[in-house]
Amino acid sequence: MAHPNPLISGLRGRCPNCGEGALFAGFLKVAPQCSTCGYDLGKADSGDGPAVFVILIAGFLVAFAALYVELAFTPPIWLHLVLWLPLTVFVSIGLLRPLKGIMLAAQFSNRAAEARSDD
Repeated sequence: MAHPNPLISGLRGRCPNCGEGALFAGFLKVAPQCSTCGYDLGKADSGDGPAVFVILIAGFLVAFAALYVELAFTPPIWLHLVLWLPLTVFVSIGLLRPLKGIMLAAQFSNRAAEARSDD
């Protein structure tokens, strides 16, 4: 059986070892081990990496869109607040889990110390 691409598995929220079991036990809580292959996922730690990437990506997208709308249409400030605050929240929440999965899978694929198996 061919091993799946760990980064694609991480993006999908699946175990980077087998590509089948769930990587997360909650929204962002990493499962202690894969329910399919038994791989120890509890050792992996993404730290603040996903949050940094979310800030950079969401910040760029929303700031660029807000600047474009301001220069093209000059709407009142309340409309900016109504548009960009919810969009920032939704984009940030939407990116956080996939980016955390990618960071954890990158540890696995690069054999980082936190993701190494004891066997």
